[in-house]
Amino acid sequence: MPTKITLVGAGSTVFAQNLLGDILSEPALADAHVSLHDIDERRLETSRVVAEKTARAVDASPTVEATTDRRRALDGADHVITMFQVGGYEPSTVIDFEIPKRYGLRQTIGDTLGIGGIMRGLRTIPVLLDICSDMEDVCPDALLLNYVNPMSMLCWAVSRASSISTIGLCHSVQGTARQLAGDLDIPFDEMRYRCAGINHMAFYSELERHTPNGEVIDLYPLLAERAKGDIPSRGDPERSDGGSEGLSDAVRYEVFRRLGRFVTESSEHFAEYVPWFIKEGRGDLLDEFGIPLDEYPRRCVNQIAGWEELRERLEDPDAELTVRRSEEYGAGIIHSTVTGEPRVVYGNVPNHGLIDNLPEGCSVEVPCLVDSEGIHPERIGAIEPHLAALMQTNINVQGLTVEAVLNGRRDHVYHAAMVDPHTAAELDISQIWAMCDDLIEAHGEYIPEALR
Repeated sequence: MPTKITLVGAGSTVFAQNLLGDILSEPALADAHVSLHDIDERRLETSRVVAEKTARAVDASPTVEATTDRRRALDGADHVITMFQVGGYEPSTVIDFEIPKRYGLRQTIGDTLGIGGIMRGLRTIPVLLDICSDMEDVCPDALLLNYVNPMSMLCWAVSRASSISTIGLCHSVQGTARQLAGDLDIPFDEMRYRCAGINHMAFYSELERHTPNGEVIDLYPLLAERAKGDIPSRGDPERSDGGSEGLSDAVRYEVFRRLGRFVTESSEHFAEYVPWFIKEGRGDLLDEFGIPLDEYPRRCVNQIAGWEELRERLEDPDAELTVRRSEEYGAGIIHSTVTGEPRVVYGNVPNHGLIDNLPEGCSVEVPCLVDSEGIHPERIGAIEPHLAALMQTNINVQGLTVEAVLNGRRDHVYHAAMVDPHTAAELDISQIWAMCDDLIEAHGEYIPEALR
């Protein structure tokens, strides 16, 4: 029987197209039953059209259905992929950025940590747990592949409150490795690496080049030399597509110089996970490190502005889609569980004896072997103490946000914001509490009733 793959939040059409292109390009998955779910009927229809065009482009013959009925979409699924955003750009992202600005707190992305990440966690954890509850009823043995942020908070909450097997997926590990290969001007297929930590704050413990003649070269000394020169930027500085191209990588090259290891997440993200780079009245730091405040809203505005034109192109019956394999792990994981062909991916899983000097049960990002038996995370042992200490500052925020939702503790919302590195560096306690009150009130019914 063909495997059933359900995409929840399939109205994220471009991302859904990338994943479906990967999935349907695998011969073993070419006849899959693909169920698309979204609450936005118009976007869902666009994704249905795109799914069928993608299938034709790769000569696959899946069964494709699109439905706004979530339980129907989940019923009998073998794999569930989540890719939704609760509250969207308006009102929620705008609220997450504009209210903190009134208090002098600025952000770049605001989807993982910081006050924006906390609020997104409060909105999103209950929805993901509702999905898991449906899965427990209609597809209890399915594997949940989560792409939704804040990744660590969501994976931690699911591991505590649901019986559903899950892995959180991000492209930062493999994406950064490819970027570093470009920075060092070496072929990516000759790069080998080992990495561990938490999502968006994992560090490469090993970074090597394995040449065709068998030579193994430690790339860290070369990277240290590269860090002394002009700091790389990403792609086209015009950034016309609304993405992250053209942004400086100065933040994480500076962190590498100070900590001795390279971090997986981009500079604009990482700048708001620590207290060192975004400070009121320190425009010199923003200039020196090329930090783009309000970067995520900028991307959202550009994407929204171009959506109708993109939709017309995607739905045009005479326009063919070009399918290129992405770097996402989702299709490979599904392929390995279906065929038994083993592969290693980097995933976010509960820390049950994996990293000794991070808290038991928190969400960690480590290498995972995938085969027909499922996900097998690799035990890492202890990571370097200064890196674990930095990660702990983020884990504190994640854990308190999860506690707030699972136990209905509004006080833990304040506590999470109080220990957040960037928020605590900018605001005093009374400002933090008042800001949280304003945010909770503004988000209204998107926030769990017990916390309102």
